[in-house]
Amino acid sequence: MSTTFDADTFKSTTRAQWETAAEAWHRWGPAIEGWLGRATEQMLDDAGVGPGSRVIDVAAGAGGQSLVAARRVGPAGHVLATDISPAILDFAASEAAAAGLGQVTTLEADGEDLSAVEAGTFDAAISRVGLIYFPDRGRALAEILRTLRPGGRLSAVVYSTPDHNGFFSVPVGIIRRVAGLPAPGPGMPGPFSMGAPGVAETAYREAGFVDVTTRTIPSPVRMASAAECLRFEQESFGALHQMLSGVDEAERAAAWREIEEALRQFEGPDGFVGPCEMLVVSGSRP
Repeated sequence: MSTTFDADTFKSTTRAQWETAAEAWHRWGPAIEGWLGRATEQMLDDAGVGPGSRVIDVAAGAGGQSLVAARRVGPAGHVLATDISPAILDFAASEAAAAGLGQVTTLEADGEDLSAVEAGTFDAAISRVGLIYFPDRGRALAEILRTLRPGGRLSAVVYSTPDHNGFFSVPVGIIRRVAGLPAPGPGMPGPFSMGAPGVAETAYREAGFVDVTTRTIPSPVRMASAAECLRFEQESFGALHQMLSGVDEAERAAAWREIEEALRQFEGPDGFVGPCEMLVVSGSRP
């Protein structure tokens, strides 16, 4: 098996996976907001999002955090939700319309190429669990920096280290073994690619951000059972399907059964409580 990383193939596969998972990610929206709500509010606080702010949301997905930002900025503000997947952006647009949030617009765009966005036009940039999947993280950060006015803030939510994120790292570990995938090398995209101490901060500073801060936010995944968490991950976590794409159907089914069994370690009197820890990493354009 070749271990050569092809960024173009990775992007096209990622786009296809999110086109497929878009409906499920949208459908699980209430659970996602319950899980990531605290980190989202901290992200918006640290980005300085308030009434009248102009905000760009990079890798916005179905836009749960875009809508939270839109309510903060009010009718005088603007939120531009960007993503590589048009299907998932359709859900963001429809939810914004249904909520009467006309200040939300969408743009299909690769976060590493925001050339359609005028430079220096946003007060704040946000990205929730998106930066980790960019093959060229430095380019994405430089593009985001370009869209901000001087003094504008970027704030992003990323996973910390695998040992603090068992709800996700356990399935990832099982799938890596089943699929014969090597551990990702330094700088490679993946769920925990920005979690190690200093990695995110260094990336921000190298891209030109200053006043870089990091906050640790406990974000346990609470569900009725391990089986429900398995359905959530199975239906809406495109990265897991991407990792399993090279194995046959029988191996895939066996991997999901093993994952459910392993996730039962997180069941208790209060149902399923999956360990998860997020980092909110922020910085300013000079």
